[in-house]
Amino acid sequence: MTAWDPATPDEVRALFEPVGVPWWIAGGYALELVAGRSWRSHDDIDVLVLRRDQLAVQDALAGWEWWAADPPGTLRPWAPGEVLGPAVQDVWCRPSAGAPWRVQVMLDETEGAEWVSRRDPAVRRPVAELGVVVGEIPCLRAEIQLFAKAVNTREKDETDFREVVGSLRPAQRKWLAEAVRTACSPHHPWLARL
Repeated sequence: MTAWDPATPDEVRALFEPVGVPWWIAGGYALELVAGRSWRSHDDIDVLVLRRDQLAVQDALAGWEWWAADPPGTLRPWAPGEVLGPAVQDVWCRPSAGAPWRVQVMLDETEGAEWVSRRDPAVRRPVAELGVVVGEIPCLRAEIQLFAKAVNTREKDETDFREVVGSLRPAQRKWLAEAVRTACSPHHPWLARL
């Protein structure tokens, strides 16, 4: 399998900005951009796009290769114009065959003007409240990104939580606690710190 050479957030902005649909840097990069500092290395870069806007990825990355990650993790070419169903949540992108992977696009659900969590449809947020702009780069809000990391946490997720939780405002803490209780567990270990 080809290695990763993640695009920088500025490269992602240059690629996605002209497309005209909402998108956000997600994952650990989003948390670091929002916090204004770095604390770990990154194996990839995640870009959140709403499923309804998925074909805009093909416009943004014209000439690139796109590979849909079919569950449980099999990569297959994503054909131009193909609409990916809800089972496909990630698309790996690279400029050409044999080139390193540069961008991982995550597809999330909406109902009308609301983002709907793939983890639990009871967890929602207005699409207009999903992100914050840092410099000129749209980033997923910290509490929403931490919520995504709260399920099946890995060491890097625990690190990200420790680095960010202290900077969350009360409204962010409240939203994150309610989302974690709803979608994960009322006994999730992060709740004691929220």
